Amino acid sequence: MSPAARRTTFAILALALGGFAIGTTEFVTMGLLPQIAEGTGVDIATAGHYVSAYALGVVIGAPLIAVMAAKMPRKGLLMGLMGFFAVAHIAIAFADTYPTVMAARFLAGIPHGAFFGIGSVVAASLVSHQRRTAAVATLLGGLGVANVIGVPLATLLGQRYSWHLPYLVVGLVAVVTVAAIGVFLPHQSPSGEESMRSEMRSLRRLQVWLALLIGVVGFGGMFAMYSYITPTMTELAGLDESYIPWVLAAYGIGMVTGMVLSGRVANRVGVLKGIIIALSLVGALLAVFGWAAQVLWLAVVMVFVLGVLPSIVVPLLQTRLMDVAHEGQSLAAALNHSTLNMANALGAWLGSLVLAAGWGYGAPSLVGAGLAVLGVGVAVLSAALERRAHVARPAARQVETANV
Repeated sequence: MSPAARRTTFAILALALGGFAIGTTEFVTMGLLPQIAEGTGVDIATAGHYVSAYALGVVIGAPLIAVMAAKMPRKGLLMGLMGFFAVAHIAIAFADTYPTVMAARFLAGIPHGAFFGIGSVVAASLVSHQRRTAAVATLLGGLGVANVIGVPLATLLGQRYSWHLPYLVVGLVAVVTVAAIGVFLPHQSPSGEESMRSEMRSLRRLQVWLALLIGVVGFGGMFAMYSYITPTMTELAGLDESYIPWVLAAYGIGMVTGMVLSGRVANRVGVLKGIIIALSLVGALLAVFGWAAQVLWLAVVMVFVLGVLPSIVVPLLQTRLMDVAHEGQSLAAALNHSTLNMANALGAWLGSLVLAAGWGYGAPSLVGAGLAVLGVGVAVLSAALERRAHVARPAARQVETANV
C-alpha cells in the first residue's frame, strides 16, 4: 500500500471512530434506562425522554449545520462537530437531574447527522468513483462495531459502576477522534460551489425527496420490529432475558457484515437497484419474522440477517442522496440521518399501536413488512422517473439540433 493510500485509509478510519462514538451513545441509553431513571429521580417512562431528546437534536442539528456551515473547510468543521460532541458528553457525565440530562442529551444529538453527512461526502471524495459506497460504508461501519463492542461494554460499565461512566468514555473517544482527524484527514477546502443557497437548492429536486422518503418509510419497517426485539424474543422465542445481549450482538455483527457488503452490491448491481433488492428482502423477512421467532435458533438467524440487509441499504442510500443532490450534497447526506431518526420514531409508534390493540408481538414485524414494501414502491418510482428523464434528454437534443 502506498503512503497516500495508507493515509486515506487512516483518514476514513478516523471518521469511523467518530461513528463508533456516536453509535455507542445512541444505543447505550436504552440499555441503561433503569439506572439513569433511578439516578435522576424519574420513572422509566419519563427516562425514555432522554432517548427522544437525543433524536430531536439529530433531526434539528443535521440540516441546520449542513446549511449554515456550507462554506466552512470540512476538516475543521468535522473536528469542531466532534469536539462539541465530546463537551456535551462530558456534561452528561456530570449531570444528575432531569432538566440537565435532557439538555445535555439534546446538545449531544446536534452534531450526529451533520458529522455523518459531511463525513460521508469527505470519505467519498478521498477515493475513486467506484469505491465511494465502500468508503461511506467504512465510515458508517463504526455504528455496527459500536453495536457489537461499544454498547455491550458501555452497558456493563454503567451497570457495575455508574451510569455516568459510559458517557465520559464516549466523550474521551470523541476527543481521540478529533486528534485523529487532525492528523490523518487532508485539508478539505470548500469547492466554491457550496453555499447556503446551493445547499437549499438541492431540496427543489424531486429525486432528493424520494430518496429521503425511502429512508423514512423503508427503515421505519425495520425499527417497527427492532424496537420491540427484547419482548419479542422472550415472549415468542422463549429466550431468557439474560441472553438478550447475545441477540443484540448478533444484530450488530449483521450490521458490520452489511456495511462490508454494501460497496460490492453497489458495484455489482448499481446503487438504486441495490436499494430495491435489499429492501424487498427486508420486507419478505419481516413478513415471516413473527412465525420464525417462535423457533429460537431461526429467530436468532433472522435477527442477524435483518442486521445485514438494512445495513447494506444505508450506505447505498447515502450515496444515492449525494448523487441526486448535485451541489447540495452536505445537506442531503445530513438529512439522511434526520430521516433515519424519523423512521425510528415512526416504526416504534406504529408497532406500539398494534401491540396496544392486542395483536401480539408478531404484529410489529408485519407492520414493518408493509412499510418496507412502501419503501420499495418509492424506490421503483424514483427509478422510473430517472429512466424517463434519461430518455427525454436525447429527444430534446435532437429537436434542438433539427431547429438549428
